[in-house]
Amino acid sequence: MQVPAPFDYARAESVEDALSLLQRHGPESRVIAGGHSLLPMMKLRLARPEWLIDINDLFELDYVVEDGSTVRIGALTRHATLLASELVARLFPIVTDAEKVIADPIVRNRGTIGGSLCQADPAEDLSTVCEVLRADVVIRSLDGERVVSMSELHRGPYETAVAQDELLTEVRFPVTPRSGSAYEKVERRVGDWAVAAAGASISLGPDGTIADVAIGLTSVGLDGRTATRAEEILRGNRPSDELFAAAAASAAEDCEPIADQRGPVDYKRHLAAELTKRVLRTATARAQES
Repeated sequence: MQVPAPFDYARAESVEDALSLLQRHGPESRVIAGGHSLLPMMKLRLARPEWLIDINDLFELDYVVEDGSTVRIGALTRHATLLASELVARLFPIVTDAEKVIADPIVRNRGTIGGSLCQADPAEDLSTVCEVLRADVVIRSLDGERVVSMSELHRGPYETAVAQDELLTEVRFPVTPRSGSAYEKVERRVGDWAVAAAGASISLGPDGTIADVAIGLTSVGLDGRTATRAEEILRGNRPSDELFAAAAASAAEDCEPIADQRGPVDYKRHLAAELTKRVLRTATARAQES
């Protein structure tokens, strides 16, 4: 039986209270919401926090709001809430696609978007989704707040720009006219981490050409960045299967998968190419319908 090391516990009553508790208890304090990433690490003694700060009562961080040309999502918003949101499904179908294949209903009912992003796991689906949608996040401390891009948030595997005495409080998605997005994932069994996954967002110009595009890959070594060369192949051109195939080949070439129990490198590159083609087709069709 795996048991965590001893720790103390405090339940925050507000964002300010949570920040005060983090500052008071110092570098060995950790925030917990869903706990699906932190608790297993504690049981394995890979994480040994002296204090857990429970933020589940911070209902002020649980919301999905359309605010002009931005959709604002509170960091405590559960996966199940995102999956059920008609606003999210209409404007950002890539989020709905991804939420359908994240873990299982138990995890989706408790896990949060803020926790997913702060874990910074290279195999985590919402990180890729947020990179593709060019999201910004709001980080708060007792001294104020700052806004950083997804590329600034993730500094490496399991490492973010959120300091120990700060909280990620909000995720912001820009709303782009005539755009569509999609996400596809291959997993060994339902709810598993991805063998490989791909996401894309496409914006079309008035003449039907691709005005802008972002492509992200999960679990194949393209962490914290999009497939830049593939995006350059697509921009300014009219959508076609031949164009998508060329971009997909470039994305597969630029990713850096490693062989593991989920498959060899060649298989993962093949998946990266095939999934990229699929999400580009779907994202383009959705953009044309919008």
